[in-house]
Amino acid sequence: MPFPRASQALSRFTVLDLTRVRSGPTCVRQLADWGANVIKIDALMEDSAGEQPGGPRHGSDFQNLHRNKRAMTLNLKDARGLDVFRRLAKQADVVVENFRPDVKARLGIDYDALRQINPRIVYGSISGFGQDGPYHKRPGFDQIAQGMGGLMSITGAPGQGPMRVGIPVADLTAGLFCAIGILTALLERDVSGEGQWVQTSLLQAQIFMLDFQAARWLMEKDVAKQAGNNHPTSIPTGVFKTSDGYINIATTGGRIWQRCAQALGAPELVTNPDYATAPARSTNRDALNAAINQLTEKKSTEVWVSELNAAGVPCGPIYAIDQMFEDAQVRHLGIAQDVPNAEHRHIRLVGQPVTLSRTPSSMAARPPEFGEQTGEVLAEFGFGAEEIASLREAKVV
Repeated sequence: MPFPRASQALSRFTVLDLTRVRSGPTCVRQLADWGANVIKIDALMEDSAGEQPGGPRHGSDFQNLHRNKRAMTLNLKDARGLDVFRRLAKQADVVVENFRPDVKARLGIDYDALRQINPRIVYGSISGFGQDGPYHKRPGFDQIAQGMGGLMSITGAPGQGPMRVGIPVADLTAGLFCAIGILTALLERDVSGEGQWVQTSLLQAQIFMLDFQAARWLMEKDVAKQAGNNHPTSIPTGVFKTSDGYINIATTGGRIWQRCAQALGAPELVTNPDYATAPARSTNRDALNAAINQLTEKKSTEVWVSELNAAGVPCGPIYAIDQMFEDAQVRHLGIAQDVPNAEHRHIRLVGQPVTLSRTPSSMAARPPEFGEQTGEVLAEFGFGAEEIASLREAKVV
């Protein structure tokens, strides 16, 4: 029975997925969601219980990371298992791994080894700190990268100490950047006929995500500090209390500030010399925020969102996650999607945030059970029935 593809966009590519935890599976999920033939290789070892870091296989985290893939088991610590993997890699387009840098070389499945048998292979690697250098053997975790990458120093309220961001931003962005690199390498392969090694790390991804804050230091030697909910340059921008909750208001430039003051019912704020110019608003930020808060507390969040948007002032409610999924625009966008499955399990996950007009992504297949398609995959790669049976008997697969 043909495996349902999430899209036709990448359907010509076969991907071997050696990843685990979050950054690597995030990368491969991008490829799977656009229709690549992704084969998740579940480690089969004596101590394997069919689970991996990241929670139970039927848990929300695993399900979200591994939809639209198939899975096979393989013991990479067995010489026959390594031979099986090399036979798969000889026909594959992409291999993705997020082992510590020394592990793949020790196993003999690093890029240099695989390109000898498949010069067209695109090999994606994600590590904590890079494939070489003084820290390359250190284990990498998202919060460590957030701290070393500067993010925690600019997150949170001033004077309250460093604060992590509420999502694993280093893991997620490293995965996304690796996927971008793999797609770029596949495009280049169409010209050169050769694959290449795509590398990124949690640390590099986190530094890149500092964006203009990093540029402020590199260009102007200005070290950004914690600003809480205040935007570092656009003022007033931040969180303001309403009669029943909170609201975000964002002003950029003098004209939007004028419209904001008018909509708040306080046009006199614009002519107040303390707030009349951008430098003045920056100097008197705390006093201006307090003045705005006195006004916003008089009406509900819903009323302010309506009135400020009508005036052309960027603003929005601050939702809990359950409230966010009930928002009319979120529902319209259809980003929460059901995953079909023969077991009639409730699997509702976050879909791709990008839409293609001819080859859209979809939730085509539920995440695979442990090694669910082992025999099916091996047969597709040319392994005979007796050979597959022999590999099973030897506990190679």
